[in-house]
Amino acid sequence: MPFKRYVEIGRVALINYGKEYGRLVVIVDVIDQNRALVDAPDMGRSQMNFKRLSLTDIKIDIKRIPKKKDLIKAMEAADVKNKWENSSWGRKLIVRKRRAALNDFDRFKLMLTKIKRSAVVRQELAKLKKSAS
Repeated sequence: MPFKRYVEIGRVALINYGKEYGRLVVIVDVIDQNRALVDAPDMGRSQMNFKRLSLTDIKIDIKRIPKKKDLIKAMEAADVKNKWENSSWGRKLIVRKRRAALNDFDRFKLMLTKIKRSAVVRQELAKLKKSAS
């Protein structure tokens, strides 16, 4: 499978470091070989180092340095938020955030549920082994 995630205008990226961590942004211009101008509907346009960006498979069709309203319209037309939430990467980050938000009692209930599930699996496996022999 050839490489598909190029740094290009309209490429959606995930910020992987800093105070904007976990936010989806769109590359609207490439400044030089180390930095890009990024923008998102809920943040101001800013330059960002490529080391802080993780490129996604999602790309939207925009011109270079679009106005904010054009960017928002293009993101809604491309259904970026829904595509991200349905991707395996996005789902994994959502689950990680949900797990981090659990309190002690929720973790305890989760542990009990896992114990019960493993007991049921163990019993069914024992039944299958007994019937096979």
